[in-house]
Amino acid sequence: MSTMLRGLNGGSKTIEKELTEALSAGLRGSLLREGDQGYDEARTLWNGMIDRKPGLIIRAVGTGDIQAAVNFARDNGLLMAIRAGGHQIAGLAVAEGALQLDLSQMRSVHVDAARKTVQVDPGALLGDLDRETQLYGLAVPTGVNSTTGIAGLTLGGGFGWITRKYGMTIDNLLSVDVVTADGRLVKASAKENPDLFWAIRGGGGNFGVIASFEFKAHAVGPMVMSGLVIHPIDAAPELLRDFRRICDQAEDELTVWAVLRKAPPLPFLPPEWHGREVLIFAACYAGDMSDGEKAMKELRSLGKPIVDVISPHPFTGWQAAFDPLLTPGMRNYWKSHDFIELSDPAIDIVLKAVGNLPDAASEVFIAHIGGAMARVAGNATAFPQRDAHFVMNVHTRWQDKAKDKACIDWARDIFAKTAQFSAGSVYINFVPDDEPGRLVEAYGTNMDRLVAIKSKYDPQNLFRVNHNILPEGKEMAAQ
Repeated sequence: MSTMLRGLNGGSKTIEKELTEALSAGLRGSLLREGDQGYDEARTLWNGMIDRKPGLIIRAVGTGDIQAAVNFARDNGLLMAIRAGGHQIAGLAVAEGALQLDLSQMRSVHVDAARKTVQVDPGALLGDLDRETQLYGLAVPTGVNSTTGIAGLTLGGGFGWITRKYGMTIDNLLSVDVVTADGRLVKASAKENPDLFWAIRGGGGNFGVIASFEFKAHAVGPMVMSGLVIHPIDAAPELLRDFRRICDQAEDELTVWAVLRKAPPLPFLPPEWHGREVLIFAACYAGDMSDGEKAMKELRSLGKPIVDVISPHPFTGWQAAFDPLLTPGMRNYWKSHDFIELSDPAIDIVLKAVGNLPDAASEVFIAHIGGAMARVAGNATAFPQRDAHFVMNVHTRWQDKAKDKACIDWARDIFAKTAQFSAGSVYINFVPDDEPGRLVEAYGTNMDRLVAIKSKYDPQNLFRVNHNILPEGKEMAAQ
């Protein structure tokens, strides 16, 4: 039977049975339709607000399948979405009625311990990478949730607990194998196709489908000084100002983030505090354990904490510490600002909002980044915001669809009230699907160069189901 799929430039396209049969026969992986085993798994995303049904899914198991998908979409003028880890807040890994390329089965990680390099498939999750590298006492700087996909994280920039010491994820990317819009498999690195390599380091999935990543790794773990210090929210006005000072003076090895939310039922937290508003300091030291104890002494001496559970932890465990609060299937909406300085008025606005949380799973976190990443020039990669700064992410999270408006409005209100204190930049991986106008904030003065490279490698905008950088002469198309 024929299949109806969405066209690249609008409308529907009828794909005859013979074409889909030929496509399926040439795949090592599988071709799925609604009702087939694996179809729902391949289309389901971390953000439970997203529920879209592709017309066809190519579930790839190798680079040849990626090439087949790109060629099929281009030759037949089809809208194509690309899913790797499926963790992106905007849900731009799936499009209704489109051809979907699912990379989630490609999760191989190969460590070359002698060279301290790692080859990673595009469907790998951060936990996959951490487990394999830690076998050799190595780590690649990534994010803070082990179920995040390496592909989306890397293409947007990537930062986490060891970024201040070793740079962003993109700063540790050595090369990629990428399938471009014309179906070619090319390598991009500092020496080969350097313009493409520059663009994919922060420019998202606009330039091709990554078939393999090569990273450099660093000696980290197997244990790191890390953990939480939890305080009553009443102490937060003074403590957040202390947090600001500690961050500004911190050595590169020390990373401290602040989280404001209702206390989850953590086993080490007294039951009477469960469900009450708290300020959580999360800290990690990427260095010698005794030096970490000294570096965290001031943070741990602040106020009268409810609990202090900073101690040596396995790096893999610390990387997954927040997983229970970020399980898939919940409804999620984010709003984010960068702050060069965490001003008193911004702190006051956030604290007032936390007194009116729309759901017990919602939170505001403030991450401090800088150090090694701030010593990279803003035009060295597509990701431009290289100043040491604070990233505020208003993370609303809830289960009941009836709470959509209340939760989204709450996030938007904080975002609007703190906008005057922002740096005018934003981390592209934190941008929801209702903020297409923030691309210029995300890329700043790098935007013109990104447009030129997009026009060179994808002039027809085949790769458009993303935070889309338009090639020259193209207009924004509805997805």
